Amino acid sequence: MASSVKKHRIEQLARVLEESGIDCFVAQDPISMGYLHGFHEHGGERFMALCINSSAEIRMICPALSLSQVKRAGIEDARPWKDGEDPLAQFEQLSDEWNLKSAILAVDSNMPARMLLQMQSVLPAALFKSGETYLAQLMRVKSDAEVELLRRAGRIADDAFDAVHPLIRAGMTERQVDKMLVDAMAERGGGPGFCIVATGANSAEPHHLSDDTVLKDGDVLILDFGCNVEGYQSDITRTVAVGHASDKAKQVYDIVFRSHMAGRAQSKPGVTCGSVDAAARNVIEDAGYGEFFPHRTGHGLGMNGHEEPFIIGGSEVVLVPGNCFSIEPGIYLAGELGVRVENIVVATETGHESMNREPSPTLLVVG
Repeated sequence: MASSVKKHRIEQLARVLEESGIDCFVAQDPISMGYLHGFHEHGGERFMALCINSSAEIRMICPALSLSQVKRAGIEDARPWKDGEDPLAQFEQLSDEWNLKSAILAVDSNMPARMLLQMQSVLPAALFKSGETYLAQLMRVKSDAEVELLRRAGRIADDAFDAVHPLIRAGMTERQVDKMLVDAMAERGGGPGFCIVATGANSAEPHHLSDDTVLKDGDVLILDFGCNVEGYQSDITRTVAVGHASDKAKQVYDIVFRSHMAGRAQSKPGVTCGSVDAAARNVIEDAGYGEFFPHRTGHGLGMNGHEEPFIIGGSEVVLVPGNCFSIEPGIYLAGELGVRVENIVVATETGHESMNREPSPTLLVVG
């Protein structure tokens, strides 16, 4: 990450903190630290904290074994501690120098409870708050460079699907198809991501874990997968039929596809996230399947697989250029079948751009 980008992000965060009355932000999650300063290491059970105050000062408290990596990330004020030493001594010194004894501190939303409790023991009079909202104000608006990385990740996912779906056959297992997709993304330069392969009745489980279920002729098959490029994610869902498609599967797919496109049509600056959700949801409700669409229409995407903005009913958050998010309506009929269609889009000045190629308007048959 260029030093100018780090400086800009730190200054942006400091401005948000000052405007919000927050004295210090404490980052521990590798994605938060990576976004802010290009340092992506996880501290594990060891105390590690990237601290940023409302004056844009930075200090890193880290295990000594991570000092070289911290320095390589360009963090100049690093305070290492060795195993057997008390890292809270470094945090207490920071609190004295930055006047944090009765301050308001914002912390990573994913911070382990043990680390938060440790900091609270040092600063019993301080107020600790979730820092998710403050950092999200920065992360949810993507720069041109970030959008390009998202495009690249999206293209890899598209290319993997195009390479793998002609090879899918009845008799394969979910795990085998999962491996084919993961390998295809890796061969094309995609870093580790995720993969859900769900066939038959399993396709009615939105977060099914790929297992040894065998694909059968006539199954509806959901493929939900993605990779990362330089830390930025892709996330795509395609639904296909194995061997042949039943009339019901075709009908449900048609409804979900139209729902997806209705959500896409509403995806533009000045529109609320809630109205995008409503546009997609109305199609499914009007078709009589409203109770079988149990999740939000979409979520933000960037360095996190799920982040702001969330495309959810009732949200008054207004889309702005640079917001990147999924449109992924679905219908799930327990014990029978499920259908989901997902593309990632980014809001532009005049509408949106898809990070993925367009899904098939009719249920694709494989094998």
